[in-house]
Amino acid sequence: MNPVIVYVDDAAYAQPMLEALAGSSQSASSHWLLVACAPRMTHRVSKWVSHRARENWRGKWADKLFTSLMPVMAASGAKVTPVLAKGPLNELIAELQQEHGTAQIIDARRPKQEAMQTAPTTAQRWNLPGTVAAVAAMMGFVIEDSLSF
Repeated sequence: MNPVIVYVDDAAYAQPMLEALAGSSQSASSHWLLVACAPRMTHRVSKWVSHRARENWRGKWADKLFTSLMPVMAASGAKVTPVLAKGPLNELIAELQQEHGTAQIIDARRPKQEAMQTAPTTAQRWNLPGTVAAVAAMMGFVIEDSLSF
């Protein structure tokens, strides 16, 4: 069996890709290693949440992801192993390749640039404090000019 490592962080985004991979001719002869890449927590959250609570959340998140994706991959009769990434992916790849042999790597994670494209640019949104300050300054100039006559 040739191992295939698949990075996943969003089940809805990855499901069409995984369905296409599961329908391929080499799917049944492959050993699929589904690697769940949990979203990062901000440093603000990590200050208030214990390490154990973070690990519990990461485990529950991965279980939910795997329950939605495992049936898709298992339908083709392939061997599927779920793996939860708990550190840098480079170290995990080295560990998995040492254990299973040289593997093909497929990145089915949602691109981060989509979030940046959907967010309004600085030209599209108003900076309220700056706008109020500019209007007040203009009113000050108008009032000063009208009083000097």
